[in-house]
Amino acid sequence: MPDKATVTEPDNRRAQRPGYGQLLRTRGAWTFLLPGFAARQPFAMLTISIVLLVQHTTGSYGTAGAVSATTGVSMALFAPYTGKLADRFGQRAVLLPGVLVHTASGLTLTALALSGAPTWSLFLAAVPTGASTPQIGPMVRARWGVRLQGSPLLQTAAAFESVTDEFTFVLGPLFATALCTGINPAAGLITEASLTLVGGLLFAAQKRTQPPVNRADGHARVEHASALRVPGVRVLIVTFLGIGSVFGGMQVSLAAYTEAIGEPGMNGVLYGIFAAGNMLSGIVCGAIAWKVSPQRRLLVAYTALAVMASGLWVAQSVLLLAGLGLLVGVCIAPALITGYTLVEKIVPAGSRTEAFTWLTGAVALGQAAAVTVAGQLEDRFWDGAGFLVPMGGTVLALMLMFLLRSRLAPPSAGRTVARGVGHRVPVAVD
Repeated sequence: MPDKATVTEPDNRRAQRPGYGQLLRTRGAWTFLLPGFAARQPFAMLTISIVLLVQHTTGSYGTAGAVSATTGVSMALFAPYTGKLADRFGQRAVLLPGVLVHTASGLTLTALALSGAPTWSLFLAAVPTGASTPQIGPMVRARWGVRLQGSPLLQTAAAFESVTDEFTFVLGPLFATALCTGINPAAGLITEASLTLVGGLLFAAQKRTQPPVNRADGHARVEHASALRVPGVRVLIVTFLGIGSVFGGMQVSLAAYTEAIGEPGMNGVLYGIFAAGNMLSGIVCGAIAWKVSPQRRLLVAYTALAVMASGLWVAQSVLLLAGLGLLVGVCIAPALITGYTLVEKIVPAGSRTEAFTWLTGAVALGQAAAVTVAGQLEDRFWDGAGFLVPMGGTVLALMLMFLLRSRLAPPSAGRTVARGVGHRVPVAVD
């Protein structure tokens, strides 16, 4: 008769196997997941709504891309400070004023565009619109980090968040495009601002699940140093800049291509196929119990992404473009998921919201640069020239990541992390 340990060992392994069902049974998870989903949905609508509105009112993809890029650059520059403030003072304290400013700025940008205001005023309004964009995704990830600290479910949570992000990017562009082309060019941005206000306030109301605020006590001093002091974070920023170039290049180039063939409504469909590939790949990644190190997974996934993105500019039909877009999306999710997983391994808990916002900001900055460059290429060269941007962005990022891959290794036990980030025991000074 087998002993008790022999009988229960397989059951224990099944119980401990990380999976979506186990993740969603985490106590308190639904209290921030549902409002978090509602609050992050508008983010997927912002860039494409600005591009479609400004292109309609100015007639130029270059101008539309530049205004949208200003929003992205502004968000990229301010997002890390938002994350750092959230780590220090709490997410609610940052969200409440942020959603109010974002809503007001987005509506102001809409009014200026519709009234034919000077182009410089659109750029001026785009700055606070981007700077105040709520960083819901990083805040949700930080809440998972608190709930699952030290748990194998962290990888599953990273995959789940990537799937959630991509689900919003399936719905967001489709919704925004339908509103802008079917109702009014301004309908997308107005809806984005309204949803940000409602969703952001609902998420901010979930006080019980927000990460604890870093505070000093009598035995330890908390140093609020930047997550940038972790070398691996800087490498991941470059990696995510390349991913942003894919998002931005795809958005502008697909819009220009579908308009050139007389099917502007196909824009949202093609982008939705691209995002659906990302979402489905994310689901699979989260369901696998990986034995390969995250550093190696990131290099493999990013190599595949660069290869697939390099083929976009040669696509000459909607069917081929849809197929390539799907494959590019399939390659993005593993890179995103693994990058966020590495943050959990290399960054101290008290600085993770900031680290996540650096990565989100890097995607936005890469997207902003890609939108600008792709818009100029579409205006000056052939339809589809903007697809060169995803190729260039991913190939350059891949080369740099290979050179600096050693910095992505998690710190060994007992090694000082982040050069002073976190808790320090005070030392007597003469």
